Amino acid sequence: MTETPIRVFLVDDHAVVRRGMRAFFDMLDDIEVLGEAGDGQAALDQLATMAATDELPDVVLMDLLMPRLDGIRATKAIKQRYPHVEVVALTSFSEAERVHVALEAGAAGYLLKDAEADQVGAAVRAANRGQVHLDPAVARKLTQALVAPQHTVTALTPREREILILVAAGKSNRDIADTLVISERTARTHVSNVLAKLGLASRTQAALWAIREGLATAP
Repeated sequence: MTETPIRVFLVDDHAVVRRGMRAFFDMLDDIEVLGEAGDGQAALDQLATMAATDELPDVVLMDLLMPRLDGIRATKAIKQRYPHVEVVALTSFSEAERVHVALEAGAAGYLLKDAEADQVGAAVRAANRGQVHLDPAVARKLTQALVAPQHTVTALTPREREILILVAAGKSNRDIADTLVISERTARTHVSNVLAKLGLASRTQAALWAIREGLATAP
């Protein structure tokens, strides 16, 4: 028996982009498109209707620059209302500042619109697993632009350093819990403590910091 396909919702103000993504996903057995919207507000309206019948998508592919309600604010609203729905940001811009804002809004990945089709599929699958997926060019740019926090790795306990290395490897809280034989709640608490001690805002920033400090290697 095959597994249930990952349910995806497309949000982009360009119909040709939505058609292209839908055509690509239609060729895959493990991903299906539930619906689409042309801006952030339309997406929120449709997701509210879907939530009422318990038919929310697993992953939303979200353009960042759109009329009415942009992708940043839409992403933040989705994560506040539907925490289990993952969002992958999609844009034609690669400025590090925009990436940070998207990730801090709750995006689980960041892709450029010229990404190869298999990169888009990989990002959706990673988000569905609770992992972060960044376009390689974006990851390099973020790593170069990351400002060093005031604290160093010496501020972390040995267990917190283990947690940081696992975060840098793209592990979800569940993966970390299984690896270290601890509860998922304890893993989540450790991750929060690591971010607080290093003065970082997201798991992605922590992963990039670990790579820059030589505690982990870039994917």
